[in-house]
Amino acid sequence: MIVKNLNHINIQTRDMAQTIRFYEELLGLEARVAPERDPSLRQWLYDSRDMAVIHLNLWGTDNTIAREVVPGGHTGAIHHVAFECDGFDEMVRRLKARNLDYGFAEIPSIKLRQLFVTDPNNVLLELNFRG
Repeated sequence: MIVKNLNHINIQTRDMAQTIRFYEELLGLEARVAPERDPSLRQWLYDSRDMAVIHLNLWGTDNTIAREVVPGGHTGAIHHVAFECDGFDEMVRRLKARNLDYGFAEIPSIKLRQLFVTDPNNVLLELNFRG
């Protein structure tokens, strides 16, 4: 077996609307109802390749595998989730327009600029811009 790519992350949220708005407005992801699920309990967020990269579950609803999670709390052993992105300047404008705190890092040797921001559930996102 060979891992081909990261398929998705699952976020448990207390506020579905706020979390969807964050990802739609900031990252341009598109929310759709998860297959065979109640839209008030499950939404999937799709990227520009039409891949559901984030699965949102309303906290307190059933999950496929039971596991205790606390939205807004620490995310266990997961430090951050990274996305490959385009449009560095536009993203900085979006972050500033929303008054979001963000961090910046740069690795010139590989022509990488990074922005770091937390979502409404305290999930740290690493946004990578190459070139």
